[in-house]
Amino acid sequence: MSAMFRSLSSINYRIWFAGALVSNVGTWMQRTAQDWIVLTELTDHDAAALGITVALQLGPQLLLVPVSGLIADRLNKRHTLMVTQISMGVLGLALGIIVLTGTAQLWIVYVFALLLGVASAIDAPVRQTFVAELVSGANVSNAVALNSASFNAARTIGPAIAGLLVAVIGAGWVFVINAVTFAAVVVSLKFIRIGAAQLMKQAPRAKGQLLAGFRYVRGRPDLLIIFVIVFVIGTFGFNYQIFTSTMATVEFGQGSAGFGLLTSIMAIGSVAGALVSASRDRPRVQLVFLASAGFGVSALAAALAPSYWVFAGALVLIGFSGQILMTTANGTVQTTTDQTMRGRVMALYMAIFMGGTPIGAPLVGAIANTLGPRWALGVAAVAGVAAFLIGAAWLVLHRRLRVHLGPDHRPHVVFGRAGNETLTGSFGAVAAEPIVAATDHGEELEEDFALDEADAKRA
Repeated sequence: MSAMFRSLSSINYRIWFAGALVSNVGTWMQRTAQDWIVLTELTDHDAAALGITVALQLGPQLLLVPVSGLIADRLNKRHTLMVTQISMGVLGLALGIIVLTGTAQLWIVYVFALLLGVASAIDAPVRQTFVAELVSGANVSNAVALNSASFNAARTIGPAIAGLLVAVIGAGWVFVINAVTFAAVVVSLKFIRIGAAQLMKQAPRAKGQLLAGFRYVRGRPDLLIIFVIVFVIGTFGFNYQIFTSTMATVEFGQGSAGFGLLTSIMAIGSVAGALVSASRDRPRVQLVFLASAGFGVSALAAALAPSYWVFAGALVLIGFSGQILMTTANGTVQTTTDQTMRGRVMALYMAIFMGGTPIGAPLVGAIANTLGPRWALGVAAVAGVAAFLIGAAWLVLHRRLRVHLGPDHRPHVVFGRAGNETLTGSFGAVAAEPIVAATDHGEELEEDFALDEADAKRA
């Protein structure tokens, strides 16, 4: 099996992957239908109302972070996932029935968005760390990348199907179909068999466990900079639902099918980005910074797009760069965090990523309403460039990055190392100081920023 798909050699992971793919398709169908009814049926293209809906659905990620992380570290992950997945299926079914009976109102959608957000807040860190029990330690980052590929492959299918179904049979049935797809995950969880040797170590009972994740991250500068980057772009850049829907309807006059197609087109880039990340042997932090710059440039191109299809092409680039950023950040956090702390650290990671949306989504929605959707994309562009500059400044201050002209008159990048040693590389083939981080077994892990030391010396 190729290195890109090496995690699929595990039977447990194959079962999980198949069930999650079906469920993810349903999830994207529901998201598209929910956005559509808020934007076109319950309001008159009110982007701020859509932003509030998104904020309510993602806000619990921030508020419940200490509790959700501790649940992921303390409870059986398989059993917990069964509870959260069934809960989300029931909520989808109930909302579908309300829409079908013609009794849906905006405040009802707000309530369901909040309830779904609570279930998702508990589900997310458990699901993120569950993958470590399905594959060997060396394949964790690959499995994380393939999970992202599955999620975004579903994004190419789900919204397009939802757009057609909304036009043919209505949004209510889309919610009902999504509820049924949750059965795929529940069935896959029933068939997965995890041996005692595969189970992650559970955090022991002790005082201060709720805040232990915060203290752990505070002592890890390499994680802190990732969290800052994720917060900036997650808050002001990853408002895909808002700028995609408003650009489709307001700027280009598209219906539900055209709106759903845009989401699917962007997912093509996201799948490609996830697969590129899966092909790498391990995540590298500097790629997070470079992907931030790519995201900012792509968002600017989308904001200036003169037509629907040019905009669609720019969305592919947004999806590609954004997915490389998030997959690399996620993989770095998971593979360099102590096993007994992983649930709480991932809960904090998800809270920072998703929890920033209650701040950003209403603001970006208001900008789209007042100045137009192109300005909302402009905010995303600024966020990407700002994140890159923050990352570059961190490299200069904490990794002693320097650029100088070498004897060959080519620019060379130099990173400081312990003592008086340095590693150098020509521009584009960069050497770096390793990060020392705790692994699952408490060992020290040297995680290169760019090339291995041998490659750097050859450069």
